[in-house]
Amino acid sequence: MALRTWIEGWPAYRQMTSGDPLGRGAAAKSGPSGRLTPRTASADRAVRSVCPYCAVGCGQQVYVRDGRVTQIEGDPDSPVSRGRLCPKGAASKQLVTASSRQTKVRYRRPHGTEWEDLDLDTAMDMIADRVLETRRRTWEDTDDEGRVLRRTLGFASLGGATLDNEENYLMKKLYTALGAVEIENQARI
Repeated sequence: MALRTWIEGWPAYRQMTSGDPLGRGAAAKSGPSGRLTPRTASADRAVRSVCPYCAVGCGQQVYVRDGRVTQIEGDPDSPVSRGRLCPKGAASKQLVTASSRQTKVRYRRPHGTEWEDLDLDTAMDMIADRVLETRRRTWEDTDDEGRVLRRTLGFASLGGATLDNEENYLMKKLYTALGAVEIENQARI
């Protein structure tokens, strides 16, 4: 009897006797693989998102359990990617779950050799101060012939591929209000 049980557990036997001659269904499952469940089965919810890696904008379904990302897969309802993700998009779970992910603002002072942690408010104030100082220092009200310019060439903006048209529109408004001339983006949708 033990021999018969052993033979029935053999994948080739299951393939020939189960009506699965190509071995793509039940015949391919072993005991341990039959007990496996998808990583998405234990999720509390799935949230739609867009892959942050390039300008294609593939749709993603982010599976969350207890407020933590458990799996990221392609969104089959996405008209852009139709459920497919490239290797980078498929590995994007690491962006939020990797132990090496930076979760604090890191700053290295000019000519410094060590990084220090800053709170977000301090970092934002430092950035705002530098933008305003650069604008003040590089402001061009008129050119050499007296023509009105009202601009600065001291900074520019390049919107990333993960920003949509609306976000790039707001960045354009902000940088135009600051007097910047070089404003570009990589909007995709």
